[in-house]
Amino acid sequence: MQNLRAYNFEQARINMVEQQIRPWQVFDNQVLDLFASMPREKFVPKAYQELAYADFKVPLSQNQFMMPPREEARMLQALRVQKSDLVLEIGTGSGFVTSLLASISHKVYSIEIIKEYIDLAKQHCEELGLSNIEFEEGDAANGWPHYGPYDVIVITAGFHQLPQAFKKSMTIGGRLFCIEGDIPAMQAKLITRLEESKWHEEVLFETQIELLINSKKADAFNF
Repeated sequence: MQNLRAYNFEQARINMVEQQIRPWQVFDNQVLDLFASMPREKFVPKAYQELAYADFKVPLSQNQFMMPPREEARMLQALRVQKSDLVLEIGTGSGFVTSLLASISHKVYSIEIIKEYIDLAKQHCEELGLSNIEFEEGDAANGWPHYGPYDVIVITAGFHQLPQAFKKSMTIGGRLFCIEGDIPAMQAKLITRLEESKWHEEVLFETQIELLINSKKADAFNF
């Protein structure tokens, strides 16, 4: 039974790549190979393991969710993560995106306000032999400049409007993924820092996601 179950997860992983991720304009071979090999079922709560590879927002505790795989893949493709990159992740969640980032970067600082998420994510990432991750409990709603500047910043929850502090924590040439707006009209964006005071924004796709805990209304960020 265990072998059959393992085979089913492996086939589900392949189906996810071919039927969800690749048709959603993800053509980067490194990203496709990573999703084809990473055991997403390890990061999904047991009650939802059969849906680990479905086009579905998997519920976590405390009204939080995992992004659908196709959105995670589009995000990763847009960020063009390099092996030398220093990465900041805001919102560890299940730890699945953390594991993807750690597999293709130099180091990941993953910040999470819910301690139980950190404990589980750390356990799962260690089981996969990923040792280049620093997990930290904290409230990063207003930024997390402590270890920056960062080559890549990934924010896996939404903002009404992204605080400027995050943009200022990027290296020149750095890339940031965030989701801005109000349900149901939220936009996933890639922000690239071109110069000291110049950034380029690109809308990747429309989506819906829960707001980052303690994020504030847009009018709280007037600079």
